[in-house]
Amino acid sequence: MIKPLGSRVLIKMKESEETTKSGIILASNAQEKPQIAQVVEVGPGETIDGKLEPVNVKKGDNIIVSKYAGTEVKYEGIEYIIVKQDDILAIVE
Repeated sequence: MIKPLGSRVLIKMKESEETTKSGIILASNAQEKPQIAQVVEVGPGETIDGKLEPVNVKKGDNIIVSKYAGTEVKYEGIEYIIVKQDDILAIVE
């Protein structure tokens, strides 16, 4: 398993919709890159002024990340992205 270091987070992007709500099917080049992901694993946090600051998300959270953020990694046939906590914009509830 991949265990992120510091304030990094391992995420898996959610699949983008291929059909609009009104039933229109989008060509693959017309689809936007999805920005909603699920947190797979979380680093321990970062030490600032001698105090450990934990990461603000937890495993299983659905989050919104900055477009084109992070480093893509393929592990055991599954594509993940490792992002810094600063690239996480919101938690989807």
